[in-house]
Amino acid sequence: MNRRIIKKVFATVLAVLMLLPLVGCKKKIVLTTGFEEGELFKIDKAVCTESEYMVYLVNMQNMYENAYGDRIWEMTTEDGELLEDGLKETVLARISRVKVMNLLAAKKKVSLSKDDEKLAKAAAQQYYTGLNESEKKLFNLTEKDFENMYREYALANRVYGFLVKDINPEISDDEARTITVSHILIKTYSIDSSGKRVEYSEDKKAEARKKAEEVIAKLEDGEKFDNLIVAYNEDEKSSFQFSRGETEPEYEEAAFNLASDEVSNIVETKDGFYIIRCDNMFDRDETDQNKLKILNQKKNEAFEEEYNAFLGDRTGNLNEELWATIHAVKDDSIDTSEFFTIYGNLFQ
Repeated sequence: MNRRIIKKVFATVLAVLMLLPLVGCKKKIVLTTGFEEGELFKIDKAVCTESEYMVYLVNMQNMYENAYGDRIWEMTTEDGELLEDGLKETVLARISRVKVMNLLAAKKKVSLSKDDEKLAKAAAQQYYTGLNESEKKLFNLTEKDFENMYREYALANRVYGFLVKDINPEISDDEARTITVSHILIKTYSIDSSGKRVEYSEDKKAEARKKAEEVIAKLEDGEKFDNLIVAYNEDEKSSFQFSRGETEPEYEEAAFNLASDEVSNIVETKDGFYIIRCDNMFDRDETDQNKLKILNQKKNEAFEEEYNAFLGDRTGNLNEELWATIHAVKDDSIDTSEFFTIYGNLFQ
């Protein structure tokens, strides 16, 4: 797998795996003593066992492998970290967040409904009966234990909903507007044999600008923009749909000030010189979808503020000795990946 998409793999798959928002999941965890056998970490009165952690780890590991193959764990990030190590840390952050959100639920007096309790029981029964003997032996948990895990997961989602239920700001069409453009890029950098970006010298940048001016002159002489894309564009793509805040400020400002079919002058960015044509200055369906995206962002921001205030000086305590022994499972008989899917199917 190309290293350039490693971060995207983590972001997209985890967004599908976990229903809780991607906020408030980092917390300092330090070595401490006083753990009972099998306890992996503590946050205040909340305890996570190794068995609970392994349920999250194995399910997320198998969901990755189902999507990208088991060789994904041979890859490293740009910082040289093995993806397996990144997965371990991500799971630790996720399950820590669930535990903290359960503590927050207690403070806010948020609880599960009778229907939620029934769904947790049904989810546990469905998941437990679907495990093979190897998986049951690995987790060493009862059906009741899984029910408690589903209850905690559901309660974490419920407290999130409670905290953001009144967040419903007015979002204007202009704030959420999504446009479609085509562009021609004349680059001011190259990529060397090692994949490193190399900026052009001032002389080469001047040559690139002259090339962009050439494009403008040909447009003024009546050349078709699409023909000039074929002849001049140095970008991998020429069409781009986006909303505010999703691209470079210089590009965004120029593009959002164009009417449909209008062409910009030369727009300089860190990547080079763009000439932009607005193909659609307002997409109703995409704008409506973007309003929902902005609303969710505002909800997450409001939740994060409340969550971090609650977290305060709380410190998680990690059983370092036990943590060092935990690894992704290399066993073809351990292929369970339905823990989160079952939750999503029953609770959503």
